[in-house]
Amino acid sequence: MKILIAEDDTRLLKSLLHIFTLNKFSADGVSNGKEALEYALTGEYDGLVLDIMMPGMDGIEVLKTLRRKSVTTPALFLTARTEVSQRVDGLDAGADDYLPKPFSTAELLARVRAMLRRKENYIPELLTFGGLTLNRSTYEISCQTNRQALSGKEFQVLEILMQKPGMIVTAEQILTHVWGWNAEIDTSSVWVHISNLRKKMDKIKVPVIIRFVRGAGYILEEGP
Repeated sequence: MKILIAEDDTRLLKSLLHIFTLNKFSADGVSNGKEALEYALTGEYDGLVLDIMMPGMDGIEVLKTLRRKSVTTPALFLTARTEVSQRVDGLDAGADDYLPKPFSTAELLARVRAMLRRKENYIPELLTFGGLTLNRSTYEISCQTNRQALSGKEFQVLEILMQKPGMIVTAEQILTHVWGWNAEIDTSSVWVHISNLRKKMDKIKVPVIIRFVRGAGYILEEGP
């Protein structure tokens, strides 16, 4: 398993690299948010261990950016004990877990192993793209502080589009995802739900559009 560690305290970073290497992990270390983002975007890592407070770009912003780009690598935040609100922000940003400092080596390794065991079945609670967030627990879309509830079918239609941002999704694929492969539902039902989604997205001023491609399907892309 390969781990990326982002920590701006050079002594702690060195210790963390030693701990993971000693315990049979492959580990890379960086000391700021910008480098953490660049390394994580390569897709080479099975897990991320991110300090929240880093220069330039903090750990929360790093993870938000990764999730917006559909990078689902599981992540654990290292936090100061007083950073309660930041821990909440980190979990809302898509983190799997957090560990307050100071921590024991045994607990760090146990939490990372648990995080990696979940990797194959990892499904982020929040799907994000271009400023649009879809919450899988509440069936809500949000943009900044604006929120809008979706029906069950609207949620499922948007879910498949957000799983393939920038890619054409056919009406048949949407029908199968939402109603099942053998459902006797006309493709006009897809159009109705797409229309409703567009209205709700416009209502909260989402900078994302669902574009129809004639003869092909629908594509979720960033708006003008």
